[in-house]
Amino acid sequence: LGFIQMRRSKDLVHWEFLGWAFPEIPEEAVQWVQSHAGGQGATNIWAPYIIPYKDKYRLYYCVSAFGRKTSYIGLAESTSPEGPWTQKGCIVKTDDSTAMNAIDPSVIADENTGKWWMHYGSFFGGLYCVELNPETGLALNEGDLGHLVARRANYRKDNLEAPEIIYHPELKQYYLFTSYDPLMTTYNVRVSRSDAAEGPFTDYFGKAVKDTTNNFPILTAPYRFENHTGWAGTAHCAVFSDGEGNYFMAHQGRLSPQNQLMVLHVRQLFFTPEGWPVVSPERYAGTPSRKFRKSDLVGEWEIIRVREPEHGRRPEAGLWNLSTRMKLLENGICNGEVIGMEGELVRVNGNWSFLTEKRLLMLNFGEEEIENLIIFAGHDWENERETVLFTGLDS
Repeated sequence: LGFIQMRRSKDLVHWEFLGWAFPEIPEEAVQWVQSHAGGQGATNIWAPYIIPYKDKYRLYYCVSAFGRKTSYIGLAESTSPEGPWTQKGCIVKTDDSTAMNAIDPSVIADENTGKWWMHYGSFFGGLYCVELNPETGLALNEGDLGHLVARRANYRKDNLEAPEIIYHPELKQYYLFTSYDPLMTTYNVRVSRSDAAEGPFTDYFGKAVKDTTNNFPILTAPYRFENHTGWAGTAHCAVFSDGEGNYFMAHQGRLSPQNQLMVLHVRQLFFTPEGWPVVSPERYAGTPSRKFRKSDLVGEWEIIRVREPEHGRRPEAGLWNLSTRMKLLENGICNGEVIGMEGELVRVNGNWSFLTEKRLLMLNFGEEEIENLIIFAGHDWENERETVLFTGLDS
């Protein structure tokens, strides 16, 4: 066996295993970690990140001691995404004396300045961003650990990790995806944005994510639709496009209720009219896109409304976010049940409308309006059939 799986796919559904990137953990990384962690750690490679540069591919990776800040982010290069890989050196390394933790790299080039940046970090102290040398892929200034980008309110006990940075050329925004909470339970993905690759980033409400506040929106979280035991640990994401304007998010999912088995989830990702990313409630299955009429939306919907978790609560059988049912009637009336923002079950009666050309569903019940829900075709994994889906942001 080796380290870092390599797989390829033409459709994001069927994957071919190509082997392992490295036959062993690079010795420099092992020495750094074990010499600063009492001989412990450096038993695996975590969170690889691959990016092309000119005629080469750069593979960033991290080696760590679990539960400590003793970590190492290294770089390898190849002329093919399948390898073979040549080790190039260390980007950042940390230990118990540093504020940051050198894991979970994500790299991007700023479209305006041409500068390269690596976002990284986890749990301890927050997320950081360090400038890279475009020609080498290593740190521009050796020993530079970068500047603070994001931090949680109670960062000494609450997880914040796994930064993923992308650029949207039409919206001209950089999006920073991050993961909150324990990876086997209430793990969830949040997002913020900036005009610059290195930040500063703000959330949906305009709050700076490097301040000690918890940020919104939440994009993925543990959930259970009917006819399934549910998924936990739905975070630590990669976000990418197919070059034709279609965006996707890949992340781990853990099958409840044991939450031990970790598998890959791939979901379609969309942008709201306000320019905020939202993801499909169902995993991607290659369903062709189609146009919809208002009559296509009439019927009974199963809806999950994601809410802020109780910290550390184990979502047994997906009990954190459960589905409710709502009917959309031909006459524009909607009725059913939804989860309130405090987690309570609320009976609602209201109305709905559909903007056909924009593929946007509008719901209005009581004092609440939920606008710009994006309608699209997808696969109902729980009931094994094609279906109609929506995703969006509420109040």
